[in-house]
Amino acid sequence: MKQYDPKHILNFAMAGHSGAGKTSVAEAMLYLSKASDRLGKIADGNTQLDFDAEEIRRKVSIVTAVAPVEWKNTKINIIDTPGLFDFEGGVFEGYRAAETAVIVVSAKDGVNVGTEKAVKAADKEGLTKIFFVNGVCDEDARFYRVLEDLKATFGPSVCPVIVPHIENGQANTYINLLEYKAYKYDNKGNATPTAIIPEMGDRFEGLREAIKEAVAETSEELMEKFFMEEEFTPEEIITGVSQGVKDGSLCPVFCGDAATTFGIEQFLNTITWLAPTAADKGSETAVDVNGDPVEIACNEQGATAAIIFKTVADPFVGKLSYFKVVSGKVSTDTPLVNMRTGNQERITKVLTVRGKKQEDAAAILAGDIGAIPKLTAANTGDTLCSPTRKVILDGIDYPAPSFTMAVYPKKKGEEDKVAQGLARLVEEDPTIQYKNDPETKELVMSGMGEQHLDVVVSKLKSKFNVEVELKQPKVAYRETIRGKSDVEGKHKKQSGGSGQYGDVWIKFEPCDSDGLEFDIAVVGGSVPKQFFPAVEKGLRDSIKHGPLAGYPVVGVKATLYDGKYHPVDSNEMAFKTAAQLAFKAGIPQAKPALLEPVGSLKATVPDANMGDIMGEVNKRRGRVLGMNAGEDGMQIVEAEVPMAEMADFSVFMRQCTQGRGSYSFEFERYEDAPAQVAQKVIEAAKADID
Repeated sequence: MKQYDPKHILNFAMAGHSGAGKTSVAEAMLYLSKASDRLGKIADGNTQLDFDAEEIRRKVSIVTAVAPVEWKNTKINIIDTPGLFDFEGGVFEGYRAAETAVIVVSAKDGVNVGTEKAVKAADKEGLTKIFFVNGVCDEDARFYRVLEDLKATFGPSVCPVIVPHIENGQANTYINLLEYKAYKYDNKGNATPTAIIPEMGDRFEGLREAIKEAVAETSEELMEKFFMEEEFTPEEIITGVSQGVKDGSLCPVFCGDAATTFGIEQFLNTITWLAPTAADKGSETAVDVNGDPVEIACNEQGATAAIIFKTVADPFVGKLSYFKVVSGKVSTDTPLVNMRTGNQERITKVLTVRGKKQEDAAAILAGDIGAIPKLTAANTGDTLCSPTRKVILDGIDYPAPSFTMAVYPKKKGEEDKVAQGLARLVEEDPTIQYKNDPETKELVMSGMGEQHLDVVVSKLKSKFNVEVELKQPKVAYRETIRGKSDVEGKHKKQSGGSGQYGDVWIKFEPCDSDGLEFDIAVVGGSVPKQFFPAVEKGLRDSIKHGPLAGYPVVGVKATLYDGKYHPVDSNEMAFKTAAQLAFKAGIPQAKPALLEPVGSLKATVPDANMGDIMGEVNKRRGRVLGMNAGEDGMQIVEAEVPMAEMADFSVFMRQCTQGRGSYSFEFERYEDAPAQVAQKVIEAAKADID
């Protein structure tokens, strides 16, 4: 593939609700541009973009994939992103490398939650938005209902460009409203221009009026002309639409059918001049080493600056880092510094990637996308730049994982193997997090949902040959006391030679501390000073396991006030043991209680779901603290909920709000567990011991 300058490069991120046909539209573009010799079909598992083994098995996109096509002297980098919410991290990766979001909408299902989220994320990233209504040939398709749905949801900026003429339930003719031309397709997908636009009655005039209304928004001059009811010239309409799309004030709507390729050619023909190029929108604001903003122009003559937006980690092939060049060029003879590590990266090869196929490239120029193999120290979000102009580009702001499970290897002794495999998978997908919980002694893994973690389990087996099972993570309870006790701990042992002797009297009482508060009130030397540290050590070892269920003990003040010693048999070990005996006897007498962790919940939900969320919080033994208005008509519910009740809250949240809601949940404090809860926890702990 030849090299293109930024004025002839388009970077498109395909996004939208799962099942709308993003990958299918991309495959049709590949096929018509002759980048593929066949029309890939998801059902057959032969698409270029869904090439991961898990994607083929599940018949759904789960990772971001890249494939360039050439059309009318323009290079279009297609970045296919997942539609399932469990893999939405891929959307953020794709958007980081794009100037335009092509949001695919089902002609049958219309605007969905995934559509709304794709638009919202595109607005946040400042991307141009183009809608493509797919599946128009389906007998259940309702294009014009979907068009109205788009306008009602996203406002008057939605502007139809290509629309179908539906006759006898068939959508074989597509009308370009900018050109005043119609194209009729045969059953092989070939389009023939027709001199006469099919009769559409008032609908056609309504569509033309929608374009005029949208164009009028692009300038004061055109707005005045629109209000004066003067006709726009064809040049004014085309210029206005082009300008509006490039500056983001217009969102054009195309349509077609990926399965038959109807409308795809018209889409390709139009976007090559309508969509913003890398030269139009590829410039960025970075920061220099002093933290000051620096404008980076999308210019191949400038100093090199590139962002790594995706990483593939393979145990056999090694790392493959996908990057977008913002300025300059990337080649094997281009010295590049990784601004996160501060080290110079050694580039042995530069690649152009189409799905899983790789092709050597002499260089990747500004505005374009490529890949570098075996950058072992580089991660997603890293900036690679010239040593002569060190800058840091914006990274990727991934969504926080919300679903957590404990990971157990099916074979003993493979814990390290599991951790190593997870470390490699995190390189590919930063929305995965894992850690060893020092309290529960579990390896816990967090992700975006059940399917996400299920894919991680499958990849651990297929890529790293280690099988694991997921379990509900244990809850880190605590134990404390609510009363006082005064006990003796006496350790006496004689076995022939010198024995062991330690005798202590200790008062236990509640206090406000995260562990043990040790005090000394010994008078008269009944316990020599040199044994005080041993007594404290014995108590601190003891609080690691409480008497109720074996959880750490907190909020205890222990006062050593008396004791006895033997001049020969007393030693540090004896007094340590005596203190442990005192703890074992004294804590059960001091009204021990089980504490459960309580977290602070902030749930952002649509107004219509407020009652559902509040009811669920109460059902989970939580307390609603208040409500505040959020952005875009959302409401924020603030509550405190026991952490033991939150294991599957993310599942409920997604089902209740259809994926529109989000939440954060952080540990707040410990509170007394209700009697029935404490009893279950204690019984479960005893059962584990047995």
